[in-house]
Amino acid sequence: MGFFEKLKNGLKKTKASMMSRIERLLHSFTKIDEDLFEELEETLIVSDIGVNTSVKICDRVRDYVKQKGITDPEMIKDVLKDVITEMLGEEEPLDLSTVPSVILVIGVNGVGKTTTIGKLAYQLHNEGKNVIVAAADTFRAAAIDQLEVWTDRAGVDLIKHNEGSDPAAVVYDALQAAKSRNADVLICDTAGRLHNKKNLMKELEKISRIVHQNAEGCALEVLLALDATTGQNAVNQAMLFNEAAPITGIILTKLDGTAKGGIVITITDDLKIPVKLITVGEGIDDIQPFIAKDFVDALFD
Repeated sequence: MGFFEKLKNGLKKTKASMMSRIERLLHSFTKIDEDLFEELEETLIVSDIGVNTSVKICDRVRDYVKQKGITDPEMIKDVLKDVITEMLGEEEPLDLSTVPSVILVIGVNGVGKTTTIGKLAYQLHNEGKNVIVAAADTFRAAAIDQLEVWTDRAGVDLIKHNEGSDPAAVVYDALQAAKSRNADVLICDTAGRLHNKKNLMKELEKISRIVHQNAEGCALEVLLALDATTGQNAVNQAMLFNEAAPITGIILTKLDGTAKGGIVITITDDLKIPVKLITVGEGIDDIQPFIAKDFVDALFD
C-alpha cells in the first residue's frame, strides 16, 4: 500500500466525523448567508479545530466567496479545501544536511515517542543512512529496553547507559560514537516528564548544550511527538514544551486512531510550528513526511 492510501485509510475516522458534518451542513442551506458561516464555524470547532483557527478559516472562506461571487453552498467545500491547504503551507522536510545531523525527540509519556523513534530510525536506515539512537530517557522504567527492541527491528545501533543515568551523559557518548562511526543521523530519545516543567527545561537545555558543544554546526531538529487522539490537549502540550526547548517540528502520532485529525490545522496555525512527520499505523514502516496537499486531498476527496 502506498503512502497516500495509508494516509487515506488513516484519516477515515476524521473524514467520517469532520467531513460528514460539513457536508450535512452545506446540504441544509440553499443560499450562502451569515447563518451558514456561523454554523460552519461551530462545525469546525466541534471537529477539534481551535476557536481562533476556525474563525480564521471562516473569514478567509467568506472573503473568497465574495471575491468570486459564489452563491451555491455546495461550492464552499472546494473553497474550504483550498483555504486549509494554503494555511497548512508547504512541506518542511527534516534538516539532515550535516554529518552527523542530530534529532532530539521530546514529548510526554504515552504519545508513542519510543515507537516513533524506532519507525523513523527504520525509515532513515532504509534510505541508506547510517543511524545511531541514544537512549536518553533514563528515568522511565523499561524505556531503554523498549527502545532496544525497536532499534533491533530497525537494524540500527543503540547507545545506552543504566537506568537512572544522566541523560546528557548518554547524549555525549552517543555524539562521540556518531562522529567516530561517521553516522549520518543521531536520534536521541528524551524523558517525557511534564509534571515538573522546571526540571524538564533544565534537562533539555543541558542536552541541547551538550549537542552544540560537541557537534558544533550540526543540523539539529527538536521534534515534539504529539498524540493526535488527544485533540486540543496536544496543542497545550506543544505550548508547554515550546517553552522548554525551541521546537523545530511536530511528529503527529496515532493519526489513524482518531476522529480529531483536524488538530493538524490548529497546530500549524496557532503554534506556527510545522508538522514534519505523521504516523498512520502500527507497522514499523507506518511513518511518513507530512505533505499538506496529500493530507487535504485524503480528507476531502
